[in-house]
Amino acid sequence: MKINNFYITLFISFFTLASCQDNTLVKPAAMLRLEYPQPQYRTVSTDCPYSFSVNHITTLVQKNNCGINITYPEMKATLYLTYQDVRKNNLDSLLQDAQKLAYDHTIKANSIPEQPYVNPDKNVYGMFYMINGNAATQAEFYVTDSTNHFLNGALYFDAKPNFDSIYPAVVYLREDIRKLMETITWQ
Repeated sequence: MKINNFYITLFISFFTLASCQDNTLVKPAAMLRLEYPQPQYRTVSTDCPYSFSVNHITTLVQKNNCGINITYPEMKATLYLTYQDVRKNNLDSLLQDAQKLAYDHTIKANSIPEQPYVNPDKNVYGMFYMINGNAATQAEFYVTDSTNHFLNGALYFDAKPNFDSIYPAVVYLREDIRKLMETITWQ
């Protein structure tokens, strides 16, 4: 009888220990899937000495001195445009200020690649800064004709910067900024 109790105790102990396994299920890596509408652009003409094309999903608010806020309500983002006249000797300071505004974000940015833009047929020259990382702005740019007009812009989100979370929107909006730069015309 003692042998039977021994085997029963061993049998129960074995199944108790065997059933206490930690079955870890490995879940597949989740990817955030954000879908944005195919961009459709419309030309914006204002009382200011420039015009350009913007995505149809935007709303525009014209500010003083020919500045414009281009808002993307669904993405909670705004592209702030500032216009300035080029005067006799201020082009160098305007260019330095635009570059300084972009590079002020090096504290939080991982990298800031630059892409020059040159279109001699339309007399448009500029620089596009892609600010990668948890910086306050994700893109900045300027365009000028070098003699009369200077326009710079900065993209901001209405959220605490988290580059991983906003990256799909950043890619989409950077393409819109490139389109704006490519379609700008001076009057």
